Amino acid sequence: MKLLRLVRIAHVALKFGLEEFFLGHARVRPLRGLARVLLFWRPIREPRAVRLRRALEALGPIFVKFGQLLSTRRDLVPRDLADELALLQDRVPSFDSRAAIATVEAALRKPIGEAFAEFDPVPVASASVAQVHFARLPDGKPVAVKVLRPGIGSVIAHDVSLLYVLAGLIERLFADGRRLRPREVVAEFEKHLEDELDLMREAANCSQLRRNFRDSPLLAVPEVYWDGCAKDVMVMDRMDGIPVSQIERLRESGVNIPRLAATGVEIFFTQVFRDGFFHADMHPGNILVRPGSEQYIALDFGIMGTLTEVDKQYLARNFLAFFRRDYKGVAQAHLESGWVPPETRVDELEAAVRAVCEPVFDRPLKEISFGRVLLQLFQASRRFNVEIQPQLVLLQKTLLNIEGLGRQLDPDLDLWKTAKPYLERWMNEQVGWRALVRNLREEAPKWAGLLPQLPRLAHQALNENRLLQLETGLACLLRQQQARNRWLAVIAGLLVIGIATLSLLLVK
Repeated sequence: MKLLRLVRIAHVALKFGLEEFFLGHARVRPLRGLARVLLFWRPIREPRAVRLRRALEALGPIFVKFGQLLSTRRDLVPRDLADELALLQDRVPSFDSRAAIATVEAALRKPIGEAFAEFDPVPVASASVAQVHFARLPDGKPVAVKVLRPGIGSVIAHDVSLLYVLAGLIERLFADGRRLRPREVVAEFEKHLEDELDLMREAANCSQLRRNFRDSPLLAVPEVYWDGCAKDVMVMDRMDGIPVSQIERLRESGVNIPRLAATGVEIFFTQVFRDGFFHADMHPGNILVRPGSEQYIALDFGIMGTLTEVDKQYLARNFLAFFRRDYKGVAQAHLESGWVPPETRVDELEAAVRAVCEPVFDRPLKEISFGRVLLQLFQASRRFNVEIQPQLVLLQKTLLNIEGLGRQLDPDLDLWKTAKPYLERWMNEQVGWRALVRNLREEAPKWAGLLPQLPRLAHQALNENRLLQLETGLACLLRQQQARNRWLAVIAGLLVIGIATLSLLLVK
């Protein structure tokens, strides 16, 4: 099956002329003439960007998601490719509406006419994993119904298996392969893809995010209608807004674009550091803006990231150290977290981080390529054997999306200046007197239940200690007795041998 999928990928690449991207490399450019001769049978008329988009659509959801990410990186991708790949965000070909209705009826165990007063068979949006139809509940409430693509699970399973093969090749063929831990990265990606294929899980994610931002002026999240949810169907509020990528429409509606860009940064850091639960698929196709305000509307909750308290503390410490240009603090954080070998010299790691990050400060976002900064950090980290942390891959991906979104909205956005006050306030809440009072308040109920039990627990511990001492003493005596018995057995054996020898001598 893997071989067939590889053949399929190669066929699609040749069909759409994607060898053009490979043959553009200087080392293989002389092969262009040979490729033209061998592929004379294939007419190529469409622009390269259109061909790339169509190829990704033909190859399936994982490749579509890759194209979605590339569409936000206009600093790394040529403009024609970025513009065309942006169409992957909401113009993926839809599947048959009859299949969608059959899926809904099977999931809800009732005819479509009983489940909804109205159901539009024409989808309003179609993505790589599911498509969305507008409908009305029996009480007239307007809703959006998300329906999973039939058979999408097996397609993703095949593609993920190929990613594992690729990860194995990276480990074997590249010097840095093992340090990058590609198998663990693929496993993390697979886990989140599996979550995305379960719409009940997505509904739970949506409900949690809505609770985190209830009555917030920053972010609106649709309400979930649980009676209409199943593994492959999800029913939620219909949300009206302007796509965040349509900047002219936003301006015409009265939205303050610079403030909107800053709000996006605040939402991201709020999700990461306050909640440890963040929307990890924040490409423009999943974000609307309420007309006339700077309030975002979140859509598509299949991929969510979570962070532990340790992760949040580590990230906040690193961010603040970067913002303060405390490169020694960054180096020490990496060393204390175990991301670099313990014998690493802090001053050398500090110098490497400084060389990469110092040039980016005091410059507007439009003049900074975080993609290049990440690449330079990666190159600098090789000599220190820094290990990639798979649990933070989603966060890294989301940061790239945030950069792409901020660049589209306000190229002059100062990400550092926007984020620094929030992070400083968060850190003060974590380590200051407010954190002490909050922790005491949270622990007080546990202490109230534990204090009356302390005398009994202390008495129990003393008895257990005495019993342990008694058992230890008996065991020691037993070992001593066993040692004595062994020596007696040895002496007895020697006596028997001596008597037998003496007897033989006397007989002679």
